[in-house]
Amino acid sequence: MEAMGKHIFINICKIPLLVLFLYMFICSLDILSSAFQLAGGKVAGDIFKDNAVLSNPVAGLVVGILVTVLVQSSSTSTSIVVSLVSSGLLDVGSAIPIIMGSNIGTSVTNTIVALMQAGEREEFKRAFAGATVHDCFNWLSVLVLLPLEAITGMMRLMSEAIVESFNIVTGEEGPELLKVITEPLTKRIIQLDKTVIVGIATGQEVLRNKSLIKVWCQTRIAIQENASFAPSENSTVLTTSLHMNAEKCTHLFVETRLSDLAVGLILLVCSLLVLCTCLLLLVKLLNSLLQGQVAKAIQKVINTDFPFPFGWLTGYLAILIGAGMTFVVQSSSVFTSAITPLIGIGVISIERAYPLTLGSNIGTTTTAILAALASPGDKLAAAFQVALCHFIFNILGILLWYPVPLTRLPIRMACFLGERTAKYRWFAVLYLILCFLLLPSIVFALSMAGWLILMGICVPVVAVLLCIVIVNKLQSHKPHLLPRWLQTWDHLPLWMHSLKPMDAIITRATLCCREAQTPDHSRTSPEDLTDYEAEKNHAPLAQNGPCLIYDHETEAGAVFDSMNGKCSKL
Repeated sequence: MEAMGKHIFINICKIPLLVLFLYMFICSLDILSSAFQLAGGKVAGDIFKDNAVLSNPVAGLVVGILVTVLVQSSSTSTSIVVSLVSSGLLDVGSAIPIIMGSNIGTSVTNTIVALMQAGEREEFKRAFAGATVHDCFNWLSVLVLLPLEAITGMMRLMSEAIVESFNIVTGEEGPELLKVITEPLTKRIIQLDKTVIVGIATGQEVLRNKSLIKVWCQTRIAIQENASFAPSENSTVLTTSLHMNAEKCTHLFVETRLSDLAVGLILLVCSLLVLCTCLLLLVKLLNSLLQGQVAKAIQKVINTDFPFPFGWLTGYLAILIGAGMTFVVQSSSVFTSAITPLIGIGVISIERAYPLTLGSNIGTTTTAILAALASPGDKLAAAFQVALCHFIFNILGILLWYPVPLTRLPIRMACFLGERTAKYRWFAVLYLILCFLLLPSIVFALSMAGWLILMGICVPVVAVLLCIVIVNKLQSHKPHLLPRWLQTWDHLPLWMHSLKPMDAIITRATLCCREAQTPDHSRTSPEDLTDYEAEKNHAPLAQNGPCLIYDHETEAGAVFDSMNGKCSKL
């Protein structure tokens, strides 16, 4: 009895620590965003300057992705777009692809958070799948809705009709519930003047040499009335004078002589260090708290559907919960990053995480709509229409990829990516570089070369990829329908149909670096093999489970269905 009481007391003491680490985790995400803005904010402003480029839908999409990845804040990129639209430098039709791109770019944060769980293979597989389901949903939605918008202008017309049907007046600012808690700490570390980025984007060259680090925080205007006697008029004259008192900020870098880039890099390193530490401690605490019957009970409550015939309503309730929670924390990145560790340790299944993520997309657009309604009169209509376009895009995406179970491709794609990263952990870094930097940059360069070149290269590439996916599915389920030479990929060079050659190269490079730092063990007996040598002898580092590899890499008699994530024996 005494031991049980001690165990309960220890668990109760862990709860304040859990709240503290969660608070520090959220604050570190805020500082991380500020660090990216300091390091790349002016570059982002320069990217938005070329309005002729932004009139190209594909280029606008890529700009939205790259800028949001650079500044780690979709609200910043959206505010720039609103300023460009309200000043007449950009029309709403050209702004919509940028908003789509910012939707993709903001999902990089929780993918980075998932990397922090790479130490445990199974946790990493689940966490990476849970993080990338957001990416897959956004990419698939863009692939369908961007061409549709370019041809029909559907979202622009819908948002325009809504704006015209309402008599909108400027209101008060929307509530910032989470910032009330986090700003006392984050404002002591750094404060930014985001109007500099917006000013550079709108062509105000005078702001180019101005630092993003805020020095003067509050300006108070005092009105003073003075009475003086005028002899000529034989009367008392009242005069009014205005006194402006500016207060200096109190954050750590207010007096710094370092450049914005240097401060940004310092904050980037520190915030990543705090982020990783808090995430690791959060996972450890959650694992220790959610053990045995407690974990099973929580998993059952979160992941169980309503009784028949209302089971289909469970996902929609999860969407509403995701939207509500995101509205409370005022950031989809914070919400999705916070549930990523829970997905990793198995508390939330990916099937439940998917509607929560969709709801998060809706929640962040409602926040943007409230912020738009607080805009000044000259920017109100533009801000509201851009926010509505963002909302409509996410609603249409949900209608495409959620109501019918067969259309929930983002779940299957994310599970496949999770399995890839569980086998080859370096694949996660390759995925980030490829999807958020390299691929957008290549598409941007092709779009600048002209529509004919872009379509001439992209259409054949997409067609080949679709053919490969179809052939893979037929190889897994109905190989007899294919010619004999297409029933396997064995006739191709290994590097064309497997990641093993690249894994071998990366493994050798990793082991060589570690070997240079490891003492000579050549004189030791086989019984004294170190962990390092055991790992070296088992290179490559890939996991051997047949369910985590491609069809052609499976053991004899095993077939892996890469789209459904199932493994079976012939």
